Amino acid sequence: MKKNSLYKGTLQNIILKLLSKEIKMYGYQITQRAKELTEGDLEMTEGALYPLLHKLESEGMIISEIQKINGRDRKYYLLTEKGKKQQAEKETEMKSYLLNLQTIFNI
Repeated sequence: MKKNSLYKGTLQNIILKLLSKEIKMYGYQITQRAKELTEGDLEMTEGALYPLLHKLESEGMIISEIQKINGRDRKYYLLTEKGKKQQAEKETEMKSYLLNLQTIFNI
């Protein structure tokens, strides 16, 4: 079984958490930071990342801005106030969930 399947339902929360720790990030940067923090366990594909970014943007959780870097446009994503609130709520839920899983798997 691929490890990524365990992350599938939490990718949105992971994206929000990563954006909460940075002022702004672009797509590739998000994928690389997730991979780095999980020591390679989480390899977020473009096919998984960008639909979630578009969904979060349409829900008002994030906004995007284009900056020219070395003559090329780069799209950065930033949390909105609504996104910051959602991220904090989801983080609390996730911590409770992880604690419950730990309890169950430690019996």
